[in-house]
Amino acid sequence: SQQGCDPFAQTQRSKLQHRRARINQQINKEMRMRAGAENLFRATSNHKVKETVALELSYVNSNLQLLKEELEELNSCMDVYQNDSESISVPMIPLGLKETKELDLLIPLKDLISEHYGEDGVLFEKEIKEFMELRQAMRTPSRNEAGLELLMEYYNQLYFLDNRFFPPSKNLGVFFHWYDSLTGVPSHQRALAFEKGSVLFNIGALHTQIGARQDRASLPGVNRAIDAFQKAAGAFNYLKENFSNAPSLDMSASSLNMLVRLMIAQVQECVFEKVTLLRAQSDFLTQLQLAQEAARVEDVYSLVHQTMTQAHVKDYVPFSWTTMVHVKSEHFKALSHYFAAVALCDCPAASDAELPEHEKAFIQFHVTMPDGPSLRVLLQDPEERRKLGKAHLKKAIMKHEEAMRIHSLCKILRKMDILQEVLSFAHKRSLSKYSEIDHEEDFFETGDAPDIHPKTHQKPEIKSPNFSQVKVTDLFHRLGPLSVFSAKNKWYPVRRVHLVRGENGFGFTLRGDSPVLIAGVIPGGCAAEAGLKEGDYIISVNGKDCKWSKHAEVVQLLKSTGEEGVEIGVITLQGSEGPKTADKKAAVMSSGGGLMKNNKENSRKSLMNSKSASTLLVWNKKSKRSKNSTYSVPFTAVGDNEAMY
Repeated sequence: SQQGCDPFAQTQRSKLQHRRARINQQINKEMRMRAGAENLFRATSNHKVKETVALELSYVNSNLQLLKEELEELNSCMDVYQNDSESISVPMIPLGLKETKELDLLIPLKDLISEHYGEDGVLFEKEIKEFMELRQAMRTPSRNEAGLELLMEYYNQLYFLDNRFFPPSKNLGVFFHWYDSLTGVPSHQRALAFEKGSVLFNIGALHTQIGARQDRASLPGVNRAIDAFQKAAGAFNYLKENFSNAPSLDMSASSLNMLVRLMIAQVQECVFEKVTLLRAQSDFLTQLQLAQEAARVEDVYSLVHQTMTQAHVKDYVPFSWTTMVHVKSEHFKALSHYFAAVALCDCPAASDAELPEHEKAFIQFHVTMPDGPSLRVLLQDPEERRKLGKAHLKKAIMKHEEAMRIHSLCKILRKMDILQEVLSFAHKRSLSKYSEIDHEEDFFETGDAPDIHPKTHQKPEIKSPNFSQVKVTDLFHRLGPLSVFSAKNKWYPVRRVHLVRGENGFGFTLRGDSPVLIAGVIPGGCAAEAGLKEGDYIISVNGKDCKWSKHAEVVQLLKSTGEEGVEIGVITLQGSEGPKTADKKAAVMSSGGGLMKNNKENSRKSLMNSKSASTLLVWNKKSKRSKNSTYSVPFTAVGDNEAMY
């Protein structure tokens, strides 16, 4: 069975999780004290008591403030998730996983199996325990492909759990408890969709941790980081589109929107790094490309910064994140101007042969055309190039200084040496380039350089989760095919019917597989006498369970009976008396129920599962035709896929 990683192995990350959990407990305690104090404050008219309570409230509130700051500092422990390589990579923002409480499903599921399925719940203890072990393991997934598979496996298993045990009208009476990944505030809901949504959130969060760990100084590392952040964006986007009314803030539409944008920005930053790795040449066109890629990164980080400072998100996002994003947008703007200057000052003026190509690239390079001479003159006159280059450097240096100023305002980021190093290295590089091209005899006023037009050669993709890549078998398949034996269907108790074959056989027609359906009953035949009705499902023959049996197997069992006859067990679905619903099998495709509204995700999911999963999903296959003509039992053809027995 799947294992989570050992939560007690004192890795950096588990220490972090334990501290987070401890702070969460303290926050909860303080919140309870605050609620109690507020109630007392409202209820009492005694001034002395009011004063004491007010004092206590201010104490509790300042405590809460400190705890929240401590929690924020933990959430910004990006170094725990960063790689160990020597080379400097700018830190990325990973997300912590949502924590959850243990869940005991043994009694609720055993009860439901007895009540709804009419089976002995005790006989399913093994399956229930296996499900609970899987849930336990997925609480602490390892930070790699195996951890992702574990979360996916559990997510897919929830599809079966939902269809088996969560009827549309009733809930199991079990609460799913999850903590907000950023604030640690607990939420609980009875809807299974909250459990699904939280697992999906953790799939996204785990991708962010994997992305932040990669060594982006190498091409394979950068590509892995791009893939991880794109998949994280896909998970958060899928969650936003398919679940609604989440009880916790981290899964609200506005937070998820912000997270998708943040991941896209991190992908764009990796794309910039990839271009710097691939384009080692220092020719004019390459430097222009780097400047435009950097402008593109600035563009997406500005958008994230705007999103983070909106009303619903502002108080919720850690200050260190907002600052980091702001710093990056200024830093990449500075870089775009720096590379523009390098293109103009370090690359030789265009020769006549190169001119058309350089002109074409440069005409789309600036947001507005720079003042001064025509493009042609500019590109071929070293002095004009130097002038414009100097204007770009002046702007770069201003932006570097702005990035460093914003960085210094955040206590938590000040502790991050890597970011500090990157910013000051870039600043010094621009300063030294400036002093290199600055002439003492320059009397011209350095103009204002126009901004660089953002452009990227690799647009980030939002990669939706591919649930079908992890195949799972329904743990509770012994309950029978889901097409009939599901939470939303009800059936009358099993009837045991004794049949003796007459000269015209048993007098019924059968259709389909798993379970085989009685499609028609001949008036006056043995089956009709014994009380069988069309629409009944055969679930046993002579005590042998036939819920999963194929058409041919059931026919074989019926054929092999002698004079003494045969005992068959049948059930009738409630509300389906009559043949209309014989093919209700497709109905299993749409199951509602959810978090939070009706969760569109289910119906799409079962279709995915039908393509994937195991042999146990035969009920989803389309070929329900039985090959009757091969049976030697006497029959009259009733239809191309029914046979009379």
